Amino acid sequence: MPTVPPVFAFLPDVGGGEMVVVLLIVLMLFGGDKMPQLAKGLGKSIREFKKAASGVEQEFKKALDEVPDPVPPPKPFAPYVPPPAPSVAPTPPAATPPPPAAPVNRLEPPSAPPS
Repeated sequence: MPTVPPVFAFLPDVGGGEMVVVLLIVLMLFGGDKMPQLAKGLGKSIREFKKAASGVEQEFKKALDEVPDPVPPPKPFAPYVPPPAPSVAPTPPAATPPPPAAPVNRLEPPSAPPS
């Protein structure tokens, strides 16, 4: 089996005869004056495609080569220790207040003092 040149690798089943026929059809359609312009445009587009593919490949390689910063391990938790109780002496309970005085009826006139 003949080897396919890398330029035509996207057309693996196309032989030399078929390529000549295609080139003759293109020559008849566009004429001899347009062929160099077509070839020049095709060359520019292939060059731009290769440049873009190379840039994407370099970006992938750069992204794979980058090593992220290591994440520090978490600090262990310290057990909770409640704060010490204040060292103030307890105060004695307050004295109970005296009972309230009997209510005074302000609607009745005051009674006369006994004689």
